[in-house]
Amino acid sequence: MKRANLDEISAFMSVVDAGSFVGGGRAIGLTRSAAGKALARLESRLGVRLLNRTTRQLSLTDEGRVFHEHCLQVLAAVDEAEASVGQRTGVPRGVLRLTVPGAFGRLHVLPLLQDYLRAWPEVQVEVSFSDRVADIIEEGYDLAVRINASNTDSRLVSRVVAQHRAIVCAAPAYLDARGEPDTLEALAAHDCLFFSSRTRRQHWRLRPKDGDWVTVEGRSRFRLDSGEAIRDAAVAGLGIAYLPGFLVDEDLARGRLKALLPSCETGVVGIMAIYPSKRHLPAKVRRLIDLMVERWSATPR
Repeated sequence: MKRANLDEISAFMSVVDAGSFVGGGRAIGLTRSAAGKALARLESRLGVRLLNRTTRQLSLTDEGRVFHEHCLQVLAAVDEAEASVGQRTGVPRGVLRLTVPGAFGRLHVLPLLQDYLRAWPEVQVEVSFSDRVADIIEEGYDLAVRINASNTDSRLVSRVVAQHRAIVCAAPAYLDARGEPDTLEALAAHDCLFFSSRTRRQHWRLRPKDGDWVTVEGRSRFRLDSGEAIRDAAVAGLGIAYLPGFLVDEDLARGRLKALLPSCETGVVGIMAIYPSKRHLPAKVRRLIDLMVERWSATPR
């Protein structure tokens, strides 16, 4: 096979992004005919058809999808190479890939990213909003935001960028039916809504007045892997939840949930920025972490 022609690959990617030869060609300064010929040469060289063409639309073939995914990885590597050179000037550029918790990401990370993108126009951002704990290195993320996470991976660096306090709460309907717990011991008789995923399970950490910290596991008939789902389950009266204030403040204010165990302290939970350990932290990552610390120095509630 002949050596890859980057102009042909660029034409292919542009046509796929635009959904047409006209739009794809225009994006890279080619006519529709030139873009079509570039794709034809690429398909001939590879010996496969990459796009199905009809009079109305274009669609990727199975081989085209595989090739497109590989090309995305190559372009990301090129962006990373450019960004590494850009560190000398301290100007963020390239593709920044993030994984953030669903609710916190939408409430706090997304508004921050709007300002970040406005400040650094040479950066592109890809974000996964999920409470799943991703393998940052294996999945190719530059940065993760995690709540109450312990970093035991020597390949990763963590930094506290904000803090919050958790709130033990339940719906009035649940409390009417089951009663309100007034001690930590009383939680054993209640249904507790725990965060649980394939890789980790949440434990509640509480301290009664003038007492020691206690880890509460409690009885749990219903476990979920999303903070928002736990909040919805609590509002629906399915049990007692232990959730960050930024997620339940409105429900508490409107009476959909009631705070419990007011004499118990829940402690401060860290919100962490976690990223792969590198000798030279890319400017695109460093600038975002700095912005997080600047904006979230107060508890996000």
